[in-house]
Amino acid sequence: MEGDVAIVTFDVAGDVMNTWTEEAFAGFYEVLEILEKDETIKGVIFISGKPDNFFAGANLKMIEEMNEEKEIKKTLDLLHDSFRRLTRLKYPTLAAINGHCLGGGLEFALACTARIARESKTTVIGLPECNVGLFPGGGGTQRLPRLIGYPAIDLILKGRMLPAAKAYEAGIIDRLVPADGDLLEKAKSFLQEIISGKAKLKRPEHDFSQVDAAAEQARQEVLKVTKGRELPAYMLVIKSIQEGLKVPLDEALEIEKKNFVEVALSNEAKGGINTFFIKTMTDKPKSMMTKGFVPKPLKKAAVLGFGTMGRGIAIEILRNMQVPVIIKDIPEALEPGKAFLRKIFDGMAEKKRLKVPVDDLMNLITTTSEYTDEFREVDIVVEAVFENIKVKEQVYGELCEVVRDDCVISSNTSSLPITTMSRYVKNPERFGGTHFFSPVWLMQLVEIVRGEKTSQDTIDNLLNFAALIRKRPLVCRDNPGFVVNALLFPYFLNSIKYIEEGNAIEKVDKAMTRFGMPVGPVRLTDEVGIDVLHKVFVGMGIEQMTIKSVVEAGRFGLKKSGKGFFLKDGSVDPDVIPLIAKSGPKEKTEEEIQTELLTEMVKVGKDLLDRKIVDDPRMIDVGMVWGVGFPPEKGGPMKWSDLTGLSRKLFGKNFY
Repeated sequence: MEGDVAIVTFDVAGDVMNTWTEEAFAGFYEVLEILEKDETIKGVIFISGKPDNFFAGANLKMIEEMNEEKEIKKTLDLLHDSFRRLTRLKYPTLAAINGHCLGGGLEFALACTARIARESKTTVIGLPECNVGLFPGGGGTQRLPRLIGYPAIDLILKGRMLPAAKAYEAGIIDRLVPADGDLLEKAKSFLQEIISGKAKLKRPEHDFSQVDAAAEQARQEVLKVTKGRELPAYMLVIKSIQEGLKVPLDEALEIEKKNFVEVALSNEAKGGINTFFIKTMTDKPKSMMTKGFVPKPLKKAAVLGFGTMGRGIAIEILRNMQVPVIIKDIPEALEPGKAFLRKIFDGMAEKKRLKVPVDDLMNLITTTSEYTDEFREVDIVVEAVFENIKVKEQVYGELCEVVRDDCVISSNTSSLPITTMSRYVKNPERFGGTHFFSPVWLMQLVEIVRGEKTSQDTIDNLLNFAALIRKRPLVCRDNPGFVVNALLFPYFLNSIKYIEEGNAIEKVDKAMTRFGMPVGPVRLTDEVGIDVLHKVFVGMGIEQMTIKSVVEAGRFGLKKSGKGFFLKDGSVDPDVIPLIAKSGPKEKTEEEIQTELLTEMVKVGKDLLDRKIVDDPRMIDVGMVWGVGFPPEKGGPMKWSDLTGLSRKLFGKNFY
């Protein structure tokens, strides 16, 4: 107490963030009882005991583990009851916000009379639940629209998180405090204004007579993004807002609660939460390093090969690390490569995605066709030359003559074994795989591959490298196709088999885009390169006649050779149809195509775990979500397999 003002500080002990746990609810109930009984209180300020976090909302682990309607209802009732009691206190309440104020944290703040926030890089305000397959279930679907009107619909559906100034402009925050200001002192002053009636709080009356039209527009916009898939979180949050804004608040909150229970029990919510957790796990690659490991300083890098992948890798090193990069290739590849880098950097600069001027980045590049003395200064080399073991042998032999013995060497190979190539590397323990995905500057994933002789220090140094170039790492042992391509082999193979059995290309692709994949398997084959798939199948001893015929006809993929399975307008090229090998007609339904393709994918994942290629199913799911675009609301193929019961059906137990 400070005079007649109560200051409530909340701090979930031992956690980085304040979240709504059972203990937090219990503590809040105790505080509410005091606030309700003390007749001397004229106002209350709620402030966080953590420097960069006000309240991050519900504890997702707690929600993920709830599998029964009564459990979720009980928690929702606790949340709503506490907020209802907060709104019914006989004096004004003020949320003093510093740092993250998200989800159930913002819903708590919305239940207060007013909100004041300190401007800082860590202060972000929003309701991001739709991003993890949920929606605001603590009153957010009702209190935010009543506060700021129709713009709340877009904020909730997109899960947008606003800096303090933008939240103030939107009408969510009532007062701003500069970054160097004293939040508590300003909150005390503001509260006194509210108590005395001097504060003018903007609480306009909103006309919701057009809510049906607004809801329908929102629904159509969502369906465009989801390609027609009616995902529960989006559909039911729109329904909650549409129905709730037509009735008094207490009734509206009951509508929200009912719909939230349905969403929280859905596989899409469980999958979305899993994707959030595996994202958090790989957001900071350094946290995946051996505890106490001190990474090697990377002051200079080299890239061998200035083709598609080499260019992309150089772009990421330059824009994120801003260190000198030597790029080696044949003379005729050097100038086109530099021109390509400048073009990409110019595009990034236009969109304000570069920290330094383009010329400064280009000045860090040294191009060469020889192994010069400069290579002795290099701390890490990424090799991205032609996928031929003889070429690799020559490259590593020459490279190891000029780099230091402690220089980390990695290969971007997608098809050759790291263990085989390590024979050509002097000190093979410093050699591992860094398999990037194309286009490198847009794709987040990198597979970090441990060969038989790769040391743990090298894996840790490559994790540090991944962190420095802002990539999301998947760590695995050496294996044909590593992880992502290993799961894609049967996916591609079976999809071609379905076409040979008389199922239309459009039908096979549509089955998987309706499941949520960004493109179907046949189009993905076309984009990856049909010739690449052919080489892989030949290497595996598989004779795939359709792929063989298509490649022999000079069709390597629309982007690669101007011809593939598809025309520029996205339709199937009729000239490719005669090249498809025919086998007995066997019509498949969309559901059969989905189930069979995904089952084969999961079986490969199980094999990778059994053979210890990966130690954790989460690594497989990281690879498929960020390497292929597996729908995030499914949580990755291994999590999806658990949620649908496929894991137990096939193997008698879950992966997670």
